[in-house]
Amino acid sequence: MSDQLRNEIERRRTFAIISHPDAGKTTLTEKFLLYGGAINTAGSVKGKANSKYAVSDWMQIEKDRGISVTSSVLQFNYDGYCINILDTPGHQDFSEDTYRTLMAADSAVMVIDASKGVEAQTIKLFKVCVMRHIPIFTFINKMDLEARDSFELLDEIEKVLGIRTCPINWPIGSGKRFKGVYDRETKNVSKFTAVSVGGAKSAAKEEFSVDDPNLKEEIGDELYEQLFEEIELLDGASDEFDQELVDKGELSPVFFGSALTTFGIETFLEHFLKMTQSPLPRESNEGAIDPMNDFFSGFVFKIQANMNKAHHDRIAFMRICSGKFDATKDVYHVQSKRKMKLSQPQQIMAQDRKIIEEAYAGDVIGIFDPGIFSIGDTITVPGKKFEYEGIPTFAPEHFCRLVPLDSMKKKQFMKGVTQIAQEGAIQIFQDYLLGMSEIIVGVVGVLQFDVLKYRLENEYGCDVRMEPLPYNYIRWVKDPTTDLNKLSRISDCKKVKDMKDNPLLLFANEWSIRILLEHNEGLELTDFRKN
Repeated sequence: MSDQLRNEIERRRTFAIISHPDAGKTTLTEKFLLYGGAINTAGSVKGKANSKYAVSDWMQIEKDRGISVTSSVLQFNYDGYCINILDTPGHQDFSEDTYRTLMAADSAVMVIDASKGVEAQTIKLFKVCVMRHIPIFTFINKMDLEARDSFELLDEIEKVLGIRTCPINWPIGSGKRFKGVYDRETKNVSKFTAVSVGGAKSAAKEEFSVDDPNLKEEIGDELYEQLFEEIELLDGASDEFDQELVDKGELSPVFFGSALTTFGIETFLEHFLKMTQSPLPRESNEGAIDPMNDFFSGFVFKIQANMNKAHHDRIAFMRICSGKFDATKDVYHVQSKRKMKLSQPQQIMAQDRKIIEEAYAGDVIGIFDPGIFSIGDTITVPGKKFEYEGIPTFAPEHFCRLVPLDSMKKKQFMKGVTQIAQEGAIQIFQDYLLGMSEIIVGVVGVLQFDVLKYRLENEYGCDVRMEPLPYNYIRWVKDPTTDLNKLSRISDCKKVKDMKDNPLLLFANEWSIRILLEHNEGLELTDFRKN
C-alpha cells in the first residue's frame, strides 16, 4: 500500500449524529460545517431567526414540518481531517433509516437537550450503537437555556443507557446564568458570550486560567465557589478518560455547550477528532476486511429516489470500506455477479452534488442506481467475491392497504411504490393468493404513511387511498417453502408474501402468534430478515 493511500485513509473520520427530535442535532451539524468552511451561513430549521432551511434537510415535507425524515451525508475538511457526517432523522418513525445509517458509521455523537435529559428516541438509537460496539460521544446541548443539574444528567445517562461517562469539560451555570465551560485537562475556563443566531462562526471567546483572579469577577462569587466544589467532586467521583474503553463503546466522553450560539462546538470537534479512529475493519463472510487493503470495496446502506426532482434519478449511498475507489475502473457487483462502471459517482452535500474521480475507505459517496442495487449490496473489484454482513430489515408495526385512485396510472403507481420500498422507507407485501392486485404497506412509524402518500402524489403523480389494517405484528416464516394454506388456526391472521416471495403472516396481537405456534408444531417465525 502506498504512503499516499494510507495517509488519505488515516485522515478520514466517519460518524453519525443521533438524538431525540428537537435536541439540536441539525443545528450542531451545521455548525460543524461552518467550521469546515463547507457553508458560509447557518440555515435554521422551522424559520427561527431567518427563513433559510437547514442544509441537511432537503425534502419538501421536511421543510414544511421542520423535521429530518431522511438521512443526509455531509463531507468537509477541518484541521487536516476529512470528515464524513451522517445526519440521521431524529423522528422515531424513521428509526429504520437511522439504523442503516449507523451501520455505515465508525462512531456516533449523541446530542442531549440539557433541560430534558435522556429521551425515548435517544434510548432506541443508543441501543443500536451499543449493538455495534462503536464509540459514543455525548454533547449536552442548550446550556444557554435553563438546564437540569449536570451531575443528574450524567447519572441519568449512566443509569438509563448503561454506559459510563467521562466529562471532558464542565458547565458554569445554565440559562441566563450560563458563564461558560471549564476544560478539565487544560484547567482553563472559556467564557460564554451570547451572539446572534445568524451566520456568525463562533461566539466571542475569552479564556481564563482557573487560577486567574479575574475569573471570580467575571463569573461572580457564587458560581466561582460552585465551580471549585464541582471540580473537586468530579475529580473524586467521575470516571477517568480511558481511550480503550471509549473505543469499545463502554465509556462516553461528555461535552457541554450551545449549538445555536456556536459555543463549545470547536472544542468538541478538536477533542472528538483526537479521540476517534480512522476507518475500522468491516465483517464479511470471509472475515474482517481491513480498510488499509489496497483493493476497493464498499456496501450500499441507503437508496434515495428523486433527490433532484429535475432528474428523477435514484442515488445509492455507498460506504467505502477498503482501499481507493477510482471512477475510471470497473467494479464488481457481488449480488448480480456483474462487472460495471459506477455512473456519476458524487460527493453529496444534502441536495448539492459534486462529481468525483476518487474516494477512500471511510468516505460515503452517491452513485447513480439504474435499479439494480439493494440495501446491503457489496461492491468490490473484479475477482473478489466476498459479501459484507447484511443489514437487517426489522418488522414494521403499522399496516395499510394501498389503493390507487386512477386505474390508468397503475404502472406509475407500481413504479413509485416499488422504488420507495427499495429505499427501505416502507416495506411492501402482496396478498398470498391475490398477488400484486392487493398491495399492503408496512411501516415502523405512522408518519411514514404521510411521507409515502406525499411522495406518490408529488413525485409520481398518483393519488392513493390508504385503508388501515387491524394488524400490529408481522412475522417471516423461517422455512420459505411452507404452504401457509395448510397451517392450522390460520383464520386469525392475514397471509402475505414479500417482494421476494417469502411467506409472512400478519397478526392483530401476540396472543394470535402464540396460538398459531401451539397448533403448528415445528413452525418457526422471526421478526427480522437479513437482506
